[in-house]
Amino acid sequence: MAEQKRDYYEVLGVDKNADEAAIKKAYRALAKKYHPDMNPGDKDAEAKFKEASEAYAVLSDPQKRSQYDQFGHAAFEQGGGAGGFGGFDFNSADFGDIFGGIFGDFFGGGRSRGASNGPMRGANIRAAVHVSFEEAVFGTEKEIDITLKDTCKKCNGTGAKPGTSATTCPKCGGKGQVVYTSQSLFGTVRNVSTCPDCHGSGKIIKDKCPDCSGTGYISSRKRLSVSIPAGIDNGQSVRLRDKGEPGKNGGPRGDLLVEVIVARHPIFQRQDYNIFSTAPITYAQAALGGDILIDTVDGKLKYTVKPGTQTDTKVQLKGKGVPSLRNKDVRGDHYVTLVVQVPTGLTASARDLLRKFDAVTGDSLNYVANNPDAVKNSAKGKKKKGPFGL
Repeated sequence: MAEQKRDYYEVLGVDKNADEAAIKKAYRALAKKYHPDMNPGDKDAEAKFKEASEAYAVLSDPQKRSQYDQFGHAAFEQGGGAGGFGGFDFNSADFGDIFGGIFGDFFGGGRSRGASNGPMRGANIRAAVHVSFEEAVFGTEKEIDITLKDTCKKCNGTGAKPGTSATTCPKCGGKGQVVYTSQSLFGTVRNVSTCPDCHGSGKIIKDKCPDCSGTGYISSRKRLSVSIPAGIDNGQSVRLRDKGEPGKNGGPRGDLLVEVIVARHPIFQRQDYNIFSTAPITYAQAALGGDILIDTVDGKLKYTVKPGTQTDTKVQLKGKGVPSLRNKDVRGDHYVTLVVQVPTGLTASARDLLRKFDAVTGDSLNYVANNPDAVKNSAKGKKKKGPFGL
């Protein structure tokens, strides 16, 4: 007994009222997913691909679809058509359009849309420029040396030797494209690609210009000025219009993309439009308060430390961060972490004064000696806390 076929609409996952575009879109997605070239050796994928192709062959044809809607699978039994799976004529379906796009997705080629020998924009080229942290924050002007192509003056960009001209490409007939056809289980597949002889120009240069060797362009080293906008971040690029590769067949030039590489700063770190840094303060400044100088991208800034400031205290300096690329008058903030520094290399008199200070603020230096019971309780898991949480 023959295996029961699934409903074609169910196979494609579309409604029975789906239009032609929806059916084609659904089949294209399934064909890409289950195509044998993408699933080598997978029999299940191959079966699903054939099932979807059979459904599309019927539902994409208005006459066959009408018959199927009225009689179901019985409409195509008993030799209802020649070729294909189950007696379907796959050549009648629009597989050329479907598989031209699919094979292009798979292999980067396949069908091409429109004439390739028309005006084409030139390719973009890339370069890099190094700037300091401060230059990235406030913007600057830099110069870069780069090789650019310009129209050959001898042949005016034709590539042909003066007094001669290019001839029509015999391979493509001046179209810039060649058509290849191949046979598959779906019938004839038509693929269009750029002509390999004229590279899409439609012209062949027999007598090449001696200056540009037939390219139509002369390469030369040039120095360009690049405006680095305030607020640019590491890895972002500045675009110089029409400084890229020349266009083809009268097309416009591409652009030059200059990547900005920002040097590390010994003090500052950036996150978005905010700046982060640390600032040391003395024990006396932390305990008693006082004025300190904090380094910012705008220079040193006076800041008043509050009495009793603890280490790792965060300070927000509003509007002292990086300017916005959209509006340089709008800036982020600068966040400073205050770190209390422990003095080293104390003199004898300084150590004596520190001991006296400790004696009147809790005598922490002698806490263990004066509290022997705390040590015993600590060994039993009953630690007694002294001054400063000890």
